[in-house]
Amino acid sequence: ELENQLTTKSKTLDELKESLALNGSAEQTPEPLSLRIAELGEMVNSTVNQVAQLKTSMQSILEQWRAYDEAYAEVSLMTTRYLYCIDQCKPSVVSLEALKNQVKTLQ
Repeated sequence: ELENQLTTKSKTLDELKESLALNGSAEQTPEPLSLRIAELGEMVNSTVNQVAQLKTSMQSILEQWRAYDEAYAEVSLMTTRYLYCIDQCKPSVVSLEALKNQVKTLQ
């Protein structure tokens, strides 16, 4: 969206330059206005470069987050499996009284 806005602003600035160039032959364009337009053009170009750098950086960060999400999902699954195994493998602690009652019940 930002790239589209910058493209639109750049086109508007180019149209303004062309308009001043056409009108400049008939009338003298004030120098401060010409300097300001050139300055705006440099600012737009600088902003376009910054957006391109930001886009590259964001793509790199997005790839890192994807790798993190995949690793997190794998670790989460492994943790769940280990917790299940530990739960199934640990001996149940039963009191002597409970064992006596169970023996009586079975008899």
